[in-house]
Amino acid sequence: MLPNLMRPYALTIAGFDPSAGAGVLADVKTLEASGVYGLAACTAITVQNDVSFERVNWVPLTSIQDQILLLLVRFPVQVVKISLIENLPTLLDLIRWLKAYNPALQIVWDPVLRATAGYQFHTRPDYGLLQAICRELTLLTPNQPEALGLLPSALTADEAAATLATWCPVLLKGGHAQGLRATDVLLAEGRRYEFSGPRLRHGAKHGSGCVLSAAVLARLALGDDLPTACQAGKAYTATFLGSNDSLLGYHSNPLGVHAN
Repeated sequence: MLPNLMRPYALTIAGFDPSAGAGVLADVKTLEASGVYGLAACTAITVQNDVSFERVNWVPLTSIQDQILLLLVRFPVQVVKISLIENLPTLLDLIRWLKAYNPALQIVWDPVLRATAGYQFHTRPDYGLLQAICRELTLLTPNQPEALGLLPSALTADEAAATLATWCPVLLKGGHAQGLRATDVLLAEGRRYEFSGPRLRHGAKHGSGCVLSAAVLARLALGDDLPTACQAGKAYTATFLGSNDSLLGYHSNPLGVHAN
């Protein structure tokens, strides 16, 4: 019998960070604080904390699928987030497997190309492969270096995001830009939306990209449309970034979402 929960379910497919600042632990904390029940499948075991990254041990695709399948057969999951993954061919195989199981799944990809501590995961993605991946997505959430990393031929992150947005909606995160305000830009269905807030003086946090994409995922699970979900995700992340002066943020419910 399915547990009698009022909360919707959301699934994160990501790496394990022992510091709980990023990856599946950060995602589940974000989902919980947002009034969503977070499920998780692990793609990698990392050896890291908030300032150092030593190594990563990848989980085979078949083991990732085994984790996910037991969740999908029991829980009514409609939204999925994928982040750290061994390589892009594995990512495409995983997305197509998920869509074969449920073509209606909304999939968000947070393209983790580099750890906060500097470890590089992926370089120079294949253009055709990237295009095939993006066409399956509900949303792609790169920061500015990631947008350029995905399309290194682009001159600017904005140019890269515009190209990516011809394949899928793109939320270009503005945390790496300059200026007194941090602005995230959503490009979706030919429209441009901007979500702006004051740039926090001590706002740097380990795993902030994970938190933002998970916060957007939570709002999609709660039924928001994409622009509303991205705006709410921005608000959640701003509260997270301003929660303390350390590199590990605290999770709370800034929008007053009722969690049953």
